Amino acid sequence: MSATLRVLQIGAGYFARFHFEAWHAAPETEVVALADLDRTKAAAMVDDVAGPERGIAHGIAIGEDAAALIAAHAPDIVDIASPPASHLAMIEAAYAAPTTRAVICQKPFCGGLEGGRRAAALAAEDGRPLVVHENFRFQPWYREIKRLMDAGTIGDLYQMAFILRPGDGQGPKAYLSRQPYFQRMPRFLVHETAVHWIDTFRYLMGPAEAVYADLQRLNPAIAGEDAGHILFSWADGRRALFDGNRLADHPAENPRLTMGEARLDGSEGGLFLDGYGDVWHRARGSGFWQPRRAPYAKAGFGGGCVAALQAHVVAHLQDGAPLENTAADYLWVQEVEEAVYRAAAEGRRVQL
Repeated sequence: MSATLRVLQIGAGYFARFHFEAWHAAPETEVVALADLDRTKAAAMVDDVAGPERGIAHGIAIGEDAAALIAAHAPDIVDIASPPASHLAMIEAAYAAPTTRAVICQKPFCGGLEGGRRAAALAAEDGRPLVVHENFRFQPWYREIKRLMDAGTIGDLYQMAFILRPGDGQGPKAYLSRQPYFQRMPRFLVHETAVHWIDTFRYLMGPAEAVYADLQRLNPAIAGEDAGHILFSWADGRRALFDGNRLADHPAENPRLTMGEARLDGSEGGLFLDGYGDVWHRARGSGFWQPRRAPYAKAGFGGGCVAALQAHVVAHLQDGAPLENTAADYLWVQEVEEAVYRAAAEGRRVQL
């Protein structure tokens, strides 16, 4: 059996908790240290997730200086879940340690395309993997949709649409209880949210050829756009539509589970993803949708996609499995994001 991998996590904010919970639960990994500028918050998260008896006394060091913790605790994996402005410095600190075998970094990756390019160059020069924590493609319903597509279940794909309706963007208090910085982001819907489906469309359909976008701000309490449409096109005629509105909701027990609904249409039928995480299949000519549920975790975020991405990196380190979403690979997603904003600003279709 492979040796347990030592993990050092940077960041103890809202989403970083999902990272920590997944690392703590995985039998292949051991969290050796947690870095955050707010030491009290970091300690509270460790106690809450691992229990007071599993904190510092059990080897989870907590501190404000990430570089010092990396140097002192010799991690195999450095997982960066801190704000984007810190990403480049944290990547450099991770690579400074000879024990580091892989680095994972959250999105928005290094704050945007320019930072992403610098990080990808650092990784290329160093040679050790740098993986972007873009986890939506690891959600179990998209893995199941991909499996069904590859099996020819719906024949040749014509088009796909995702309708984003989390319902959390209304009024002056929108996002304040969970991620208040959302209100201040000058670029919001695409930079923070739609980027997940830029990558998911690529995962399911391959890289698009061109984009057109129409973006708008509906809630005056926020700085950036919170609604809009993005049309992706492929040279072979396929199309994908992202239809986003953060103010409207959709049928779901938890509107943030899938954050909306998806439909795919092909020559032999279609697939439908509902707000409960269920995938449905309808054969061509049939009047009924048949369930094709993929098992998923009720705990955590997005059907367990955080743990799935982390397991993906662990499998690479332990067994040599290929990696998805390396920094160099993810630059395409960031380039498309820039093209979407350019298409919206100029009111035209932009070639990729």
